[in-house]
Amino acid sequence: MQWLTREQALAILGTKPQSLYASVSRGRIRTRVDEADTRRSLYAAADVERLASRARGRRSANTIAAQTMRWGDPVLTSSISTVEGGRLFYRGRDAARLAVDTPFEDVIALLWGTQLTKLPSPRRSETAAFGSTVAMQYLATCALNDVPSLGRSTQSLQLEAESLLANTLNAFFGYDGGAVHLELAERWSCPQAAETLRKTLVLLAEHELNASTFAARVAASTGAPLSACLLSGLSTLTGPLHGGAWHAVALLLRDAEMSGADAALRSILAQGQRLPAFGHPLYPDGDIRAAVLLDALELPPYLRDVLEMGETLTGEKPNIDFALTAVSVIHRLPPGAPFMLFSMARCVGWLAHAIEQSETGGLIRPRTEYAGPGLET
Repeated sequence: MQWLTREQALAILGTKPQSLYASVSRGRIRTRVDEADTRRSLYAAADVERLASRARGRRSANTIAAQTMRWGDPVLTSSISTVEGGRLFYRGRDAARLAVDTPFEDVIALLWGTQLTKLPSPRRSETAAFGSTVAMQYLATCALNDVPSLGRSTQSLQLEAESLLANTLNAFFGYDGGAVHLELAERWSCPQAAETLRKTLVLLAEHELNASTFAARVAASTGAPLSACLLSGLSTLTGPLHGGAWHAVALLLRDAEMSGADAALRSILAQGQRLPAFGHPLYPDGDIRAAVLLDALELPPYLRDVLEMGETLTGEKPNIDFALTAVSVIHRLPPGAPFMLFSMARCVGWLAHAIEQSETGGLIRPRTEYAGPGLET
C-alpha cells in the first residue's frame, strides 16, 4: 500500500487540513505512523485518491448510501444523543458534565424521557450465579415469551424498560433495587471504587448509532420485545471491534506490566497491528469519556508509561477501552468486568433507542448492492 504525507494528501484533495482530519476521524482515510518521524502521520494513497475522484464527479446514490454505513453521515434521526465537536451529549446535556456528580438513575430518566428516580426491585434470582452469560440467558428466555413492542404506548414501554433493566442488572451482578453504583461496588467488594463506577456507567450509557445500538434499533423496528432488543445489542457488543475490544487492551497492559511498556507497544506495532487502546474515529482530539475516567484514576507507573508512550507512537489519545480496562485493573474488579460495565450501562441506551424506534415506526430494511455471479435469464 502506498502512503502520502499530509502535504501530498492535501495537494491531491485540494482541501484544508481540517477536512483531511475529518475524513480520517470518520474512517474514510486510513492512517499510520511515519516511522521516520513518529510525531507525523501518513495517509493511505488509495483512500485519498478515491475521495478526490468523488469530489471531481457527482457521487451516485448507491455510493453515498454505502459510505454512510461506516463512520459516515447520519442515517437515522434521533433525539437521544450525539457526538459534536469532540463532546458527547445526552438529549443536549454534556455527558462529561453529567459524570461529575449526576446519579446514574437520573441519566436513565434523561435518556428515557421519564421521571424515574430509582429502579424497581427485581424479581428474586433463583440462582447464585451472576455475570454476562447469566444475563444473556435471562434475556433469551424473556425474548421468547415477552409481549412484542409493536403498537404499544410509550408509557407502557417505559414501565417495562424499568423492570427489564432491573432484572437484567440482577442477572449481571445481583442487583437488589438500590443505587446501582453503590450496590455494584458492594457486590464486587470495592467500596473505594463506587464513584468511579458511577462515572463509568454514566459515560457509557449511550453513544448514538454504534453497531450494537443499530442492532437493537433494527430489532425494535420489527416490533420485537424490548428484551429481544437488549439481546440483539448485547450479542453485537461481544465483538472484538466493539465491547470485546477490552480483551486486546488487557493483554497489552499485562505484557506492559511484565516486559515494560516500550517492549509491549513495539511488539504490537512490529506486527503491523494498530494499538487497541488509542484513537477513536469520532474523537480526533481524544475520547472525552476516557479523559474523564483517567482524571479520576491514580495510574501505576507501568500504565502511565503505556499511556505516554502510546500517545507518542500513535499521535492519538487513549480511548474508552483503555480507560475501562484501567478502571478494572486498578480497582481489581472481577474477571470480565470491563464488558459487564459496558453492557450494563449501554442497556440504558439500547432501551432508549428501542422505545424511540417504536414511537417513530417503520421497518429498518437496507438493500444490498449485488456483486455476485451474473443472473440467469
